[in-house]
Amino acid sequence: MTESGEYVPPRVWTWESGDTGGRFASINRPIAGSTHEKELPVGKHPMQLYSLGTPNGVKVTIMLEELLALGKEGAEYDAWLINIGEGDQFGSGFVEINPNSKIPALMDHSESPPVRVFETGAILIYLAEKFGAFLPTERAARAECLSWLMWQMGSAPFLGGGFGHFYAYAPVKLEYPINRYTMEVKRQLDVLDRNLATRRFLCGDEYNIADMATYPWYGWLVLTGLYDSREFLDVESYTNVVRWATEIHERPAVRRGRKVNRASASGVPERHDASDLDGV
Repeated sequence: MTESGEYVPPRVWTWESGDTGGRFASINRPIAGSTHEKELPVGKHPMQLYSLGTPNGVKVTIMLEELLALGKEGAEYDAWLINIGEGDQFGSGFVEINPNSKIPALMDHSESPPVRVFETGAILIYLAEKFGAFLPTERAARAECLSWLMWQMGSAPFLGGGFGHFYAYAPVKLEYPINRYTMEVKRQLDVLDRNLATRRFLCGDEYNIADMATYPWYGWLVLTGLYDSREFLDVESYTNVVRWATEIHERPAVRRGRKVNRASASGVPERHDASDLDGV
């Protein structure tokens, strides 16, 4: 620090545990790998999902529930809670599936040997190709879908890790980073709003994995207010995004997908197969 309080970076940065501050200081660290030995449980269904009901986690449970709603055999899954606040993502079993130690992670036991998939975009594409649903096959339509999917993958870190961190989780409120990331989030909302002005869904008339990936972040943002920021971001002014998000929010499979991996870990997986759709 200078006399004015301005931070002067050292020539070489070194880490001291806990010096990053904020809500997630206890689990943030500059190294990869496991911190403890812990095998992952395996249930009876083909798909084993290790996740948490965050926006990223919900992308995959929505996809799996939509596949079950279509009657896709083999989409049945067991959902195991990974409590990131307790550091479950650094257990040896989880790191074997996802060396990046981020939820969600999927193991497909219908293949021999079982296939691991991590990163939400990769999981959505893998499931879409495996079951032949929610990813267009015509070249131009597929390119449009994948373009919006990659847009979401590249944009959401500015919403969550940028705006969300400095607006809601940082130990002190700093004007510069809040203004910087607020400007970017509002620009992203404007991108979506302009696109949805002439389209029912992100890619046109057909609902697909691009919508499933984007809704848990930007849909929740305008409907339920991620980080208690609805008024601050004036989200209601993005009327096309609100209309799109509301339609997806009310889909039965989306309602089911939002509920997965939100209960406390009990050692018993959440079971999801075709019989679970009865009475919904």
